[in-house]
Amino acid sequence: MRASFFPVSRQWACAVLMTVGMLSGTAAMAQSADQNATIQKERADCMNGNSQQDRATCMREAGAAKQESQRGNLRDSGDYRANESKRCTALPAAEKADCERRANGEGSVSGSVGGGGVVRELVTPVPAGQGGSK
Repeated sequence: MRASFFPVSRQWACAVLMTVGMLSGTAAMAQSADQNATIQKERADCMNGNSQQDRATCMREAGAAKQESQRGNLRDSGDYRANESKRCTALPAAEKADCERRANGEGSVSGSVGGGGVVRELVTPVPAGQGGSK
């Protein structure tokens, strides 16, 4: 009885390992296909003039993005709020609070990414005698 049980266990274990391997390979292929599609779209935008850069710069950036993607260094964490607040951490304490307020949506916004930049402005009145302009 023991002899017949052992080969079945080995077959089952091999089947499970093969299934796990195929599933992880399928997920990796899907991710690679998504990255390739994104890279192809970026290159097409460069060639069609649909980017906000000259063609040479656009193609260089698309190539650099492809290399970083292949190295596994291009990941979108999706945590944009954390990214916004990280920009404020390097500022002096006197400016950090205002930066965080702008990052949280206070103040006004003008410009566009396509136009070269987004400007966020927050006007904070400072009473006379408590420090002036920076």
